[in-house]
Amino acid sequence: MTRVLNAGELADLIRRPLITEKATLLLENNQYVFEVAPKARKPEIKAAVESLFDVKVTGISTVNLPRKKRRVGRFEGFRTRYKRAIVTLAEGDSITLFPDV
Repeated sequence: MTRVLNAGELADLIRRPLITEKATLLLENNQYVFEVAPKARKPEIKAAVESLFDVKVTGISTVNLPRKKRRVGRFEGFRTRYKRAIVTLAEGDSITLFPDV
């Protein structure tokens, strides 16, 4: 069953771009890394990126990262979980992550 999401709901799926060492290396291959909502599926992520950034998406890989323990003083718990999406864009398309200030 496919959910139909409006533009506001699609914008809420993409939380933020992730800037890590691996993510900057992927930029050379026209791949961008985003933190997305944990329940977001690949077709929804594709539609969200295409509508937000006006680009053509050719592929998506998603990763659900494992839980990691976190300790603050004597209290122990887990870090919040998040889902990572690696989005491959069509040749010639790009997303400006660092706009000129």
